[in-house]
Amino acid sequence: MSANGKTRLRLDYNAPAVLTFVLLCAAVQLVSLITGGESNRAVFSIHGGSFPLVLVRLFTHVLGHADWTHLLNNMMFILILGPMIEEKYGTSNTVFVILATALATGLAHLIFNPGTSLLGASGVVFAFILLASITGAQEHTIPLTFILVALLWIGEQAYQAFAVQNNVSELTHIIGGAVGAGLGFVMKRDRMGRYGT
Repeated sequence: MSANGKTRLRLDYNAPAVLTFVLLCAAVQLVSLITGGESNRAVFSIHGGSFPLVLVRLFTHVLGHADWTHLLNNMMFILILGPMIEEKYGTSNTVFVILATALATGLAHLIFNPGTSLLGASGVVFAFILLASITGAQEHTIPLTFILVALLWIGEQAYQAFAVQNNVSELTHIIGGAVGAGLGFVMKRDRMGRYGT
């Protein structure tokens, strides 16, 4: 409260992991714009290359995006789902979900599509979607909503992979969703603990 008794509004950095991730993605996109995409090719996309740098790219490829539309679409979902996930599971666990998803999708891409580049946070988006669908579940239950989301989503991704020619990595989406679902069930049983806000 202020001296005159009125309550002051203040900004609340309410989801540190999610907000920091979004700000990093925006900064990386700005740097990509300034460098004509060279920064994305060098650091913020996963593809073959020298051994030390490929280890960095395993985690940094989720920060790079092809363009502003790609970035905004992913960030919208992350900003909708992320704060709920971070409030439920804590900041450290949310960071762990992002890092685990980056690692899993990066490795899968190197194994199955080594001749192409991958960038973007869509794997994290799908991890958050599947994780969010089980967040309110009671102990020792599998929510019907989770099963429906998983079936609809896997079916749609399988269709996209085989029937539609595009530049989207459906494998990344499927692996991201699997990471989110798996970690969700682990965190529901509190096996990872809850750290942070």
